[in-house]
Amino acid sequence: MSNNIPRKEYPRPDFERNEWLNLNGEWDFEFDDSNIGEKESWYKNRNFTGKIIVPFCYQSVLSGINNQDFHEYMWYKRSFKLPEDFWGKRIFLNFGAVDYYAKVWVNGELAGTHKGGYVPFKFDITKFLTNGINSVVVKAEDRYECVQPRGKQYWKHKPDRCWYTPTSGIWQTVWLETTGKVAIDRIKLTPDIDRRNVLVEIFLDSYVYEVELSLKICYDERIVSNIKTVLYERISKVTVDLREEDFIDEVHYWTPEHPNLYDVELKLEKDSVVFDTVKSYFGMRKISVKGDQIMLNNRPYYQRLVLDQGYWKDSLLTPPSDEAIRFDIEMSKKFGFNGARKHQKIEDPRYYYWADKLGLLVWGEMPSAYYFNDEEVENLTCEWIEFIKRDYNHPCIVTWVPLNESWGVRNIYINKHQQSFARSLYYIAKALDNTRLISVNDGWEQIDGDICCIHDYIAWGNDFVKRYSNIEKVLESDPSWRMLYCEGSRYNGQPILITEYGGIAFKDKSSESWGYNDMVKDKKSFFERYSSITSAIRNMPIIRGYCYTQLTDVQQEVNGLMTEDRKVKVSVEHVSRINNGIFE
Repeated sequence: MSNNIPRKEYPRPDFERNEWLNLNGEWDFEFDDSNIGEKESWYKNRNFTGKIIVPFCYQSVLSGINNQDFHEYMWYKRSFKLPEDFWGKRIFLNFGAVDYYAKVWVNGELAGTHKGGYVPFKFDITKFLTNGINSVVVKAEDRYECVQPRGKQYWKHKPDRCWYTPTSGIWQTVWLETTGKVAIDRIKLTPDIDRRNVLVEIFLDSYVYEVELSLKICYDERIVSNIKTVLYERISKVTVDLREEDFIDEVHYWTPEHPNLYDVELKLEKDSVVFDTVKSYFGMRKISVKGDQIMLNNRPYYQRLVLDQGYWKDSLLTPPSDEAIRFDIEMSKKFGFNGARKHQKIEDPRYYYWADKLGLLVWGEMPSAYYFNDEEVENLTCEWIEFIKRDYNHPCIVTWVPLNESWGVRNIYINKHQQSFARSLYYIAKALDNTRLISVNDGWEQIDGDICCIHDYIAWGNDFVKRYSNIEKVLESDPSWRMLYCEGSRYNGQPILITEYGGIAFKDKSSESWGYNDMVKDKKSFFERYSSITSAIRNMPIIRGYCYTQLTDVQQEVNGLMTEDRKVKVSVEHVSRINNGIFE
């Protein structure tokens, strides 16, 4: 594979096939502002006049276009030739993410459509292919509407406050891969540390009577379990007991300090013909609540999170490289955080992979829509389900966040329709995943939920102590002049966390730059404030964790510990000491 291909690494390490072809790189490109492309059959023989580097959006520098004007319709085209060893197999065309609506043609024939800007999709394109040069054409539609999950992608012409340049079209890896006549569509791995086993659920894409499954689990390249069984249904379950290596050691738990992972290989075959082989992994990790404590693997665990929005200066929402993803996680840990709240973004799958490998707790947060109506309900619900399904197997993810600060449900405090929507997202998540915690409406105006999460940008520790010195004052608080719970809901003893605070920015010359409260003039002033507020939170016995805003600057929001291009602003060691309770 050419070294010139951007993002050339395998895009889904938790669901990996050996035989694949990366389609990133230069594609033909055309804007279609009048939306005439389909009428004129651009998917057949149209010669596009521009070029774009996939997987970077046209608004970004790395795309080669760097155009921030509004263009709601855009077209992509590229040719490819199948490797000889692909022939005789089923060929799937995969997209990591296309924002927001995609229509795909292969050799002039419609392969399929997909709606949802943050989640993957694929099409079986075998019947469309020829033994020569093949073409794939994509029409992407990204309207500047607020009924689709946008997250921090602003819907007006210029970024403002904490909303930024949007990301339109293809923004994650495109690739081909092969299977036999039956494919493993999905696997679901549910570890149980109390029973010392893992439940493996296998979802096939078609029904085949009596197909054989080989399932091998390894730890540190040593086989832990190797079983063969026969599957009689399209959806099957296999429970695998995990034995210790001796009778003294425990099962190898996953924690941020010791991110132990078990490797999994599943092979599907019949009559010695292999249909599909998929590699994955899991961590023996349990997140739970006991009283007002959050427990990791049945032990109290204090969460020190950093808000991470996953924006890069030259590539926007698309990580510019695998190394860039790893760098952000490594820096989060060096700053003394043991977790990250991925804010308003379903992140590139390789972020969760590196968090699994390096050891970082992650809160998975759904990007918000902003206009409550039936379409918002449908759009957000569908993508919420796909988010949970895609990333269920990552041990790093310990909390789901469907809503943030009442965005998209502005009247949730009293509006029963919006309260019902919030509850539906909670119960859908619990139906799909009862192993993780859920913060339903993170920040304020909460409704039910497993934890109580408060956003408060109060500047100084003394003021924080006055506001939150006991549970009665916590429940009476109104951060940002919003009630802590919706009308009809109340606190039921859940763990309390401060899931946004800080946001300390340095003064600069730009009138558009901003942070929270007054900007600080130098590093000494920064640490006076950071130490004051963080120590107050850490020393409050009723608080079980926090999330500092934020890891990096993002465009006009300059309250990061690092700049937008990842230059460190303050002493990493000093921040780490404060996060670890060493105050000077």
